[in-house]
Amino acid sequence: MKKITIKTLADKKQRREKIVSITAYDYTFARILDQGDVDMILVGDSASNVCAGYQTTLPITLDEMIYHSRSVRRGVQRALLLADLPFLSYQASVEQAVLSAGRLMKEAEVEGVKLEGGEIMADTIYRLAHIGIPVMAHIGLTPQAQHQLGGRLVQGKDEKEAKRLKEEAKILEEAGAFALLLELIPTKLAKEITDSINIPTIGIGAGPHCDGQILVCYDLLGMDKDFNPKYLRKYAELHDTISQAVQDYSMDVRKADYPGDSESYTSYSNK
Repeated sequence: MKKITIKTLADKKQRREKIVSITAYDYTFARILDQGDVDMILVGDSASNVCAGYQTTLPITLDEMIYHSRSVRRGVQRALLLADLPFLSYQASVEQAVLSAGRLMKEAEVEGVKLEGGEIMADTIYRLAHIGIPVMAHIGLTPQAQHQLGGRLVQGKDEKEAKRLKEEAKILEEAGAFALLLELIPTKLAKEITDSINIPTIGIGAGPHCDGQILVCYDLLGMDKDFNPKYLRKYAELHDTISQAVQDYSMDVRKADYPGDSESYTSYSNK
């Protein structure tokens, strides 16, 4: 079993091999994903939505991200493990970002962090990268700024905005980011950015030309019937499977069919 590192991802880009990334939040899923040949696992601040039920990623705290990251860490041996820096854990100053990222590295043993924002984050990325903290940058739709952006909308649709994103991608690469996440941007723009920089791009809602792709594990497994963005392909429909299993269990308990003899113990034996 060969451990995936940031160098592995850089080599994959050079060889034009696609990078497989998934977002996870707990030990059980992380262990399954790691055994499923995933290259990178991200502990996303989207835990705020899918685990805690908030409408945005904004409420989750650094302490909560550390908890989720520690849980995932125990299930991961092969994949590269990253964690999101949550809202207001890094924007106030470079020093704040160093302390927050340092806590994730020390307390959760992640192997890098992801943060949102373009050129304004260049100094922060430079400092983190040059003290040994790998950073994945994130441009396009940045969910922590969705109120300012007017919602979860595709970014870079006009020429001026597209030019800005292309320029920011190069600035973030030069600052020391080891990879760049592109979220909700047009396919053509994502390809132009991917071709213009030497670090891997990871897409979500950014078309097929990125160096890799990322989805939330709950989303690709179809656990939320109401979440159906254009970019999402569901590889299972676990919402229906789980719902039916719970209904079957409830029925069996109520009619005293569970537990049966095969699920019960005798008085003098553990068998």
